[in-house]
Amino acid sequence: MHKVRLGLIGLGNMGKFHAAYLMQGKVQRCELTSVASSSPEKLAAFPALRHFSSGQELIASGLVDAVLICTPHYQHTTLGVAAFERGLHVLVEKPIAVHLADADRLIDASLKADRRLAAMFQLRVEPRYLKVKQLIESGELGAIVRFNWIITDWFRTEAYYGSGGWRATWRGEGGGALLNQCPHQLDLLCWWLGLPQRVRGFCQFGRYHQIEVEDNVTVYFDYDSGASGVFITSTGEAPGTNRCEIAGEKGKIVLENGKLLFTRNEVAMSDFSRTAASGFARPGVWNVEIPAEPHAAPHAAVTQNFVDSILDGVPLIATGADAVGSVHLANAALYSSWTGADVRPPLDAGAYAEALKKKVEESTFTKAPTIAITQDDFTKSFTR
Repeated sequence: MHKVRLGLIGLGNMGKFHAAYLMQGKVQRCELTSVASSSPEKLAAFPALRHFSSGQELIASGLVDAVLICTPHYQHTTLGVAAFERGLHVLVEKPIAVHLADADRLIDASLKADRRLAAMFQLRVEPRYLKVKQLIESGELGAIVRFNWIITDWFRTEAYYGSGGWRATWRGEGGGALLNQCPHQLDLLCWWLGLPQRVRGFCQFGRYHQIEVEDNVTVYFDYDSGASGVFITSTGEAPGTNRCEIAGEKGKIVLENGKLLFTRNEVAMSDFSRTAASGFARPGVWNVEIPAEPHAAPHAAVTQNFVDSILDGVPLIATGADAVGSVHLANAALYSSWTGADVRPPLDAGAYAEALKKKVEESTFTKAPTIAITQDDFTKSFTR
Protein backbone atom coordinates (compact mmCIF):
# COMPACT_ATOMS: atom_id res chain seq x y z
CA MET A 1 0.00 0.00 0.00
CA HIS A 2 1.38 3.40 -1.02
CA LYS A 3 -1.61 5.52 -0.06
CA VAL A 4 -4.40 5.31 2.51
CA ARG A 5 -7.94 5.60 1.18
CA LEU A 6 -9.85 7.29 3.98
CA GLY A 7 -13.58 7.43 4.62
CA LEU A 8 -15.11 10.11 6.85
CA ILE A 9 -18.16 9.15 8.90
CA GLY A 10 -20.19 12.05 10.32
CA LEU A 11 -20.44 15.56 8.87
CA GLY A 12 -21.16 17.66 11.93
CA ASN A 13 -18.81 20.45 12.98
CA MET A 14 -15.80 18.19 13.44
CA GLY A 15 -16.46 16.05 10.38
CA LYS A 16 -16.62 19.09 8.11
CA PHE A 17 -13.47 20.48 9.73
CA HIS A 18 -11.53 17.27 9.06
CA ALA A 19 -12.87 17.09 5.50
CA ALA A 20 -11.59 20.58 4.75
CA TYR A 21 -7.92 19.95 5.51
CA LEU A 22 -8.03 16.47 3.97
CA MET A 23 -9.39 17.85 0.70
CA GLN A 24 -6.75 20.60 0.77
CA GLY A 25 -4.06 17.89 0.68
CA LYS A 26 -2.62 18.70 4.09
CA VAL A 27 -2.14 14.99 4.89
CA GLN A 28 0.36 13.28 2.63
CA ARG A 29 -0.25 9.83 1.14
CA CYS A 30 -3.92 10.04 2.10
CA GLU A 31 -6.96 10.33 -0.14
CA LEU A 32 -10.40 11.18 1.20
CA THR A 33 -12.56 8.98 -1.01
CA SER A 34 -15.98 9.01 0.63
CA VAL A 35 -18.19 10.55 3.27
CA ALA A 36 -21.16 9.22 5.23
CA SER A 37 -24.01 11.16 6.80
CA SER A 38 -27.71 10.69 7.37
CA SER A 39 -28.20 14.25 6.10
CA PRO A 40 -28.49 14.63 2.29
CA GLU A 41 -27.85 18.36 2.66
CA LYS A 42 -24.49 17.75 4.32
CA LEU A 43 -23.49 15.17 1.73
CA ALA A 44 -24.33 17.59 -1.07
CA ALA A 45 -21.46 19.83 0.05
CA PHE A 46 -18.99 17.16 -1.18
CA PRO A 47 -19.92 16.47 -4.84
CA ALA A 48 -16.48 15.06 -5.69
CA LEU A 49 -16.68 12.25 -3.12
CA ARG A 50 -18.72 9.06 -2.88
CA HIS A 51 -21.74 9.47 -0.63
CA PHE A 52 -23.19 7.00 1.86
CA SER A 53 -26.25 7.48 4.04
CA SER A 54 -24.73 5.50 6.90
CA GLY A 55 -21.33 4.66 8.32
CA GLN A 56 -22.07 0.95 7.98
CA GLU A 57 -22.56 1.34 4.21
CA LEU A 58 -19.28 3.22 3.85
CA ILE A 59 -17.43 0.59 5.89
CA ALA A 60 -18.79 -2.20 3.68
CA SER A 61 -18.11 -0.35 0.41
CA GLY A 62 -14.60 -1.61 -0.25
CA LEU A 63 -13.57 1.95 -1.12
CA VAL A 64 -11.54 2.65 2.02
CA ASP A 65 -8.59 1.33 3.97
CA ALA A 66 -9.39 3.36 7.07
CA VAL A 67 -12.14 5.49 8.59
CA LEU A 68 -12.25 8.67 10.65
CA ILE A 69 -15.30 8.54 12.94
CA CYS A 70 -16.89 11.86 13.91
CA THR A 71 -20.37 10.78 14.97
CA PRO A 72 -22.31 11.08 18.25
CA HIS A 73 -20.45 9.29 21.03
CA TYR A 74 -22.16 5.90 21.31
CA GLN A 75 -21.56 5.23 17.62
CA HIS A 76 -17.79 5.45 18.08
CA THR A 77 -17.78 1.90 19.43
CA THR A 78 -20.33 0.29 17.11
CA LEU A 79 -18.83 1.81 13.96
CA GLY A 80 -15.28 1.19 15.12
CA VAL A 81 -15.96 -2.49 15.80
CA ALA A 82 -17.70 -2.83 12.41
CA ALA A 83 -14.69 -1.25 10.70
CA PHE A 84 -12.26 -3.63 12.37
CA GLU A 85 -14.40 -6.58 11.37
CA ARG A 86 -13.94 -5.43 7.75
CA GLY A 87 -10.16 -5.17 8.22
CA LEU A 88 -10.04 -1.36 8.31
CA HIS A 89 -7.95 0.96 10.45
CA VAL A 90 -9.78 3.44 12.72
CA LEU A 91 -9.15 7.00 13.84
CA VAL A 92 -11.85 8.17 16.23
CA GLU A 93 -12.78 11.60 17.56
CA LYS A 94 -13.05 12.13 21.30
CA PRO A 95 -14.21 10.48 23.42
CA ILE A 96 -13.02 7.11 22.17
CA ALA A 97 -16.10 5.62 23.87
CA VAL A 98 -18.82 6.65 26.30
CA HIS A 99 -17.75 4.17 28.95
CA LEU A 100 -14.93 1.77 29.77
CA ALA A 101 -16.74 -1.39 28.73
CA ASP A 102 -17.28 0.02 25.23
CA ALA A 103 -13.67 1.24 25.10
CA ASP A 104 -12.52 -2.28 25.96
CA ARG A 105 -14.71 -3.72 23.20
CA LEU A 106 -13.19 -1.34 20.68
CA ILE A 107 -9.62 -2.07 21.74
CA ASP A 108 -10.22 -5.82 21.72
CA ALA A 109 -11.64 -5.58 18.19
CA SER A 110 -8.56 -3.66 17.01
CA LEU A 111 -6.22 -6.26 18.50
CA LYS A 112 -8.18 -9.14 16.99
CA ALA A 113 -8.09 -7.49 13.57
CA ASP A 114 -4.46 -6.37 13.98
CA ARG A 115 -5.39 -2.90 12.78
CA ARG A 116 -4.54 0.59 14.04
CA LEU A 117 -6.83 2.28 16.57
CA ALA A 118 -5.91 5.94 17.06
CA ALA A 119 -7.56 8.73 19.03
CA MET A 120 -7.84 12.33 17.86
CA PHE A 121 -6.03 13.83 20.86
CA GLN A 122 -4.41 16.72 19.04
CA LEU A 123 -3.37 18.57 22.20
CA ARG A 124 -0.58 15.99 22.53
CA VAL A 125 1.21 17.72 19.63
CA GLU A 126 0.77 21.25 21.00
CA PRO A 127 4.22 22.59 22.04
CA ARG A 128 3.17 23.95 25.43
CA TYR A 129 1.65 20.64 26.54
CA LEU A 130 4.67 18.75 25.23
CA LYS A 131 6.91 21.04 27.27
CA VAL A 132 4.89 20.36 30.41
CA LYS A 133 5.40 16.63 29.85
CA GLN A 134 9.14 17.20 29.31
CA LEU A 135 9.45 19.23 32.52
CA ILE A 136 7.74 16.47 34.50
CA GLU A 137 9.55 13.53 32.94
CA SER A 138 13.00 15.16 33.00
CA GLY A 139 12.73 15.82 36.75
CA GLU A 140 13.12 19.55 36.15
CA LEU A 141 9.93 20.18 38.13
CA GLY A 142 10.81 17.62 40.79
CA ALA A 143 8.33 15.26 42.40
CA ILE A 144 4.77 16.49 41.72
CA VAL A 145 2.90 17.55 44.83
CA ARG A 146 -0.26 19.21 43.50
CA PHE A 147 -2.19 20.32 40.44
CA ASN A 148 -5.20 22.55 39.93
CA TRP A 149 -6.90 22.90 36.57
CA ILE A 150 -9.79 25.32 36.36
CA ILE A 151 -11.29 25.26 32.87
CA THR A 152 -14.65 26.97 33.03
CA ASP A 153 -14.50 28.92 29.76
CA TRP A 154 -16.63 26.38 27.86
CA PHE A 155 -19.71 28.62 28.10
CA ARG A 156 -22.62 27.14 26.16
CA THR A 157 -26.12 28.54 25.68
CA GLU A 158 -29.48 26.80 25.68
CA ALA A 159 -29.41 27.18 21.89
CA TYR A 160 -26.26 25.04 21.76
CA TYR A 161 -27.90 22.20 23.66
CA GLY A 162 -31.04 22.56 21.55
CA SER A 163 -29.08 22.21 18.29
CA GLY A 164 -29.10 18.41 18.35
CA GLY A 165 -31.54 15.90 19.80
CA TRP A 166 -28.68 13.68 21.00
CA ARG A 167 -26.89 16.42 22.93
CA ALA A 168 -26.81 16.48 26.73
CA THR A 169 -28.83 13.31 27.26
CA TRP A 170 -27.81 10.03 28.85
CA ARG A 171 -29.28 8.14 25.89
CA GLY A 172 -27.75 10.27 23.13
CA GLU A 173 -24.44 11.50 24.52
CA GLY A 174 -23.78 9.54 27.69
CA GLY A 175 -22.62 12.58 29.61
CA GLY A 176 -22.02 16.30 29.44
CA ALA A 177 -18.98 18.47 30.06
CA LEU A 178 -16.74 15.53 31.00
CA LEU A 179 -17.61 13.49 27.89
CA ASN A 180 -17.96 16.34 25.40
CA GLN A 181 -15.82 19.33 26.34
CA CYS A 182 -13.06 17.88 28.54
CA PRO A 183 -11.72 14.57 27.15
CA HIS A 184 -8.61 16.37 25.88
CA GLN A 185 -7.79 17.84 29.28
CA LEU A 186 -8.48 14.56 31.07
CA ASP A 187 -6.23 12.85 28.53
CA LEU A 188 -3.43 15.32 29.25
CA LEU A 189 -3.68 14.67 32.99
CA CYS A 190 -3.31 10.93 32.34
CA TRP A 191 -0.46 11.58 29.88
CA TRP A 192 1.40 13.73 32.38
CA LEU A 193 0.60 12.06 35.71
CA GLY A 194 -0.96 8.65 35.07
CA LEU A 195 -4.18 7.42 36.68
CA PRO A 196 -4.86 8.52 40.26
CA GLN A 197 -5.42 6.04 43.07
CA ARG A 198 -8.59 7.79 44.23
CA VAL A 199 -11.25 9.94 42.56
CA ARG A 200 -14.02 11.87 44.28
CA GLY A 201 -16.46 13.59 41.98
CA PHE A 202 -18.89 16.40 42.73
CA CYS A 203 -20.94 16.79 39.55
CA GLN A 204 -24.01 18.97 39.22
CA PHE A 205 -26.52 17.93 36.60
CA GLY A 206 -28.44 20.58 34.69
CA ARG A 207 -27.43 23.33 37.10
CA TYR A 208 -27.19 26.00 34.41
CA HIS A 209 -29.15 24.49 31.52
CA GLN A 210 -32.31 22.56 30.78
CA ILE A 211 -30.38 19.28 30.39
CA GLU A 212 -30.04 16.04 32.37
CA VAL A 213 -26.25 15.61 32.27
CA GLU A 214 -23.38 17.34 34.07
CA ASP A 215 -22.70 21.01 33.30
CA ASN A 216 -20.78 21.93 36.47
CA VAL A 217 -18.02 19.70 37.85
CA THR A 218 -15.42 19.57 40.60
CA VAL A 219 -13.25 16.46 40.88
CA TYR A 220 -10.61 15.64 43.49
CA PHE A 221 -7.73 13.24 42.76
CA ASP A 222 -5.18 11.45 44.96
CA TYR A 223 -2.07 9.77 43.55
CA ASP A 224 0.13 6.95 44.83
CA SER A 225 3.02 9.39 45.06
CA GLY A 226 1.15 11.53 47.59
CA ALA A 227 0.29 14.20 45.04
CA SER A 228 -3.24 15.55 44.87
CA GLY A 229 -5.23 17.45 42.29
CA VAL A 230 -8.45 19.33 41.65
CA PHE A 231 -10.17 19.62 38.27
CA ILE A 232 -12.99 22.13 37.86
CA THR A 233 -15.04 22.63 34.72
CA SER A 234 -18.34 24.13 33.65
CA THR A 235 -20.35 25.03 30.55
CA GLY A 236 -22.46 27.57 32.42
CA GLU A 237 -19.92 29.98 33.86
CA ALA A 238 -19.01 33.27 32.18
CA PRO A 239 -16.50 34.75 31.59
CA GLY A 240 -14.79 31.61 32.86
CA THR A 241 -11.16 30.72 33.48
CA ASN A 242 -8.59 28.40 31.95
CA ARG A 243 -5.64 28.03 34.31
CA CYS A 244 -3.59 24.90 34.87
CA GLU A 245 -1.09 24.99 37.72
CA ILE A 246 1.24 22.10 38.56
CA ALA A 247 3.46 22.34 41.64
CA GLY A 248 6.52 20.20 42.21
CA GLU A 249 9.41 20.09 44.68
CA LYS A 250 11.50 22.29 42.39
CA GLY A 251 8.89 24.91 41.48
CA LYS A 252 5.62 25.32 39.66
CA ILE A 253 4.37 25.75 36.13
CA VAL A 254 1.31 27.75 35.12
CA LEU A 255 -0.52 27.48 31.82
CA GLU A 256 -2.81 30.45 31.25
CA ASN A 257 -3.68 32.82 28.42
CA GLY A 258 -1.63 30.76 25.99
CA LYS A 259 1.55 31.20 28.04
CA LEU A 260 3.67 28.68 29.91
CA LEU A 261 5.36 30.13 32.99
CA PHE A 262 7.90 28.23 35.12
CA THR A 263 8.77 29.55 38.58
CA ARG A 264 11.77 27.46 39.53
CA ASN A 265 13.06 27.05 43.08
CA GLU A 266 16.81 27.48 43.48
CA VAL A 267 16.61 24.72 46.10
CA ALA A 268 13.98 21.99 46.25
CA MET A 269 11.32 23.04 48.76
CA SER A 270 11.68 20.07 51.11
CA ASP A 271 15.49 20.37 51.16
CA PHE A 272 15.21 24.08 51.88
CA SER A 273 12.69 23.47 54.67
CA ARG A 274 15.00 20.98 56.38
CA THR A 275 18.11 23.17 56.21
CA ALA A 276 16.92 26.78 56.56
CA ALA A 277 17.80 28.57 59.82
CA SER A 278 14.87 31.03 59.62
CA GLY A 279 11.27 30.04 60.21
CA PHE A 280 9.99 32.39 57.51
CA ALA A 281 12.67 31.97 54.84
CA ARG A 282 11.70 30.92 51.31
CA PRO A 283 13.75 29.43 48.49
CA GLY A 284 14.95 31.87 45.90
CA VAL A 285 13.26 31.52 42.52
CA TRP A 286 13.85 32.09 38.83
CA ASN A 287 10.88 33.21 36.77
CA VAL A 288 10.93 31.87 33.22
CA GLU A 289 8.44 32.20 30.38
CA ILE A 290 8.91 29.17 28.15
CA PRO A 291 8.23 29.88 24.46
CA ALA A 292 5.56 27.61 23.03
CA GLU A 293 3.85 28.81 19.86
CA PRO A 294 0.61 26.99 18.97
CA HIS A 295 0.86 24.17 16.46
CA ALA A 296 -0.26 25.34 13.01
CA ALA A 297 -2.38 22.26 12.23
CA PRO A 298 -2.62 19.84 15.16
CA HIS A 299 -5.55 17.78 13.84
CA ALA A 300 -3.84 17.26 10.50
CA ALA A 301 -0.68 16.25 12.40
CA VAL A 302 -2.57 13.49 14.25
CA THR A 303 -4.17 12.29 11.00
CA GLN A 304 -0.77 12.32 9.28
CA ASN A 305 0.64 10.26 12.14
CA PHE A 306 -2.25 7.80 11.69
CA VAL A 307 -1.45 7.45 7.98
CA ASP A 308 2.29 7.11 8.66
CA SER A 309 1.59 4.43 11.26
CA ILE A 310 -0.46 2.43 8.75
CA LEU A 311 2.09 2.76 5.95
CA ASP A 312 5.39 2.87 7.83
CA GLY A 313 4.68 1.44 11.28
CA VAL A 314 5.57 4.60 13.20
CA PRO A 315 4.17 4.79 16.77
CA LEU A 316 0.79 6.44 17.15
CA ILE A 317 0.56 9.74 19.02
CA ALA A 318 -2.44 8.43 20.95
CA THR A 319 -3.43 4.78 20.77
CA GLY A 320 -6.75 3.34 21.83
CA ALA A 321 -5.11 2.12 25.02
CA ASP A 322 -3.86 5.66 25.70
CA ALA A 323 -7.33 7.10 25.15
CA VAL A 324 -8.89 4.88 27.80
CA GLY A 325 -7.45 7.07 30.55
CA SER A 326 -9.70 10.03 29.77
CA VAL A 327 -12.76 7.75 29.67
CA HIS A 328 -11.68 6.26 32.98
CA LEU A 329 -11.47 9.67 34.69
CA ALA A 330 -14.79 10.89 33.28
CA ASN A 331 -16.59 7.67 34.26
CA ALA A 332 -15.01 7.69 37.73
CA ALA A 333 -16.07 11.30 38.38
CA LEU A 334 -19.65 10.57 37.34
CA TYR A 335 -19.88 7.28 39.22
CA SER A 336 -18.49 8.90 42.36
CA SER A 337 -21.08 11.68 42.07
CA TRP A 338 -23.92 9.19 41.58
CA THR A 339 -22.88 7.02 44.53
CA GLY A 340 -21.53 9.73 46.84
CA ALA A 341 -18.40 7.64 47.38
CA ASP A 342 -14.74 7.53 46.37
CA VAL A 343 -13.75 5.54 43.30
CA ARG A 344 -10.42 3.75 43.39
CA PRO A 345 -9.27 2.92 39.85
CA PRO A 346 -9.53 0.61 38.10
CA LEU A 347 -13.23 1.39 37.98
CA ASP A 348 -15.51 -1.62 37.55
CA ALA A 349 -16.41 -1.19 33.87
CA GLY A 350 -19.46 -3.45 34.10
CA ALA A 351 -20.86 -1.68 37.16
CA TYR A 352 -20.50 1.70 35.46
CA ALA A 353 -22.14 0.45 32.25
CA GLU A 354 -25.08 -0.87 34.29
CA ALA A 355 -25.40 2.41 36.19
CA LEU A 356 -25.42 4.38 32.95
CA LYS A 357 -27.96 1.98 31.43
CA LYS A 358 -30.19 2.59 34.44
CA LYS A 359 -29.87 6.35 33.94
CA VAL A 360 -31.02 5.92 30.34
CA GLU A 361 -33.91 3.62 31.22
CA GLU A 362 -35.19 5.74 34.11
CA SER A 363 -34.82 9.09 32.38
CA THR A 364 -38.00 11.13 32.19
CA PHE A 365 -36.22 14.07 30.58
CA THR A 366 -37.94 15.47 27.51
CA LYS A 367 -35.67 17.22 25.04
CA ALA A 368 -36.98 20.38 23.42
CA PRO A 369 -37.35 20.24 19.62
CA THR A 370 -34.06 20.62 17.77
CA ILE A 371 -33.47 24.20 16.66
CA ALA A 372 -31.11 25.75 14.15
CA ILE A 373 -28.45 28.04 15.56
CA THR A 374 -26.05 30.57 14.12
CA GLN A 375 -22.84 28.82 13.09
CA ASP A 376 -20.13 30.03 15.45
CA ASP A 377 -16.38 29.48 15.10
CA PHE A 378 -16.13 26.35 17.21
CA THR A 379 -12.43 26.00 16.32
CA LYS A 380 -11.63 28.55 19.05
CA SER A 381 -11.95 25.70 21.53
CA PHE A 382 -9.30 23.52 19.88
CA THR A 383 -6.19 24.73 21.72
CA ARG A 384 -7.63 24.99 25.22
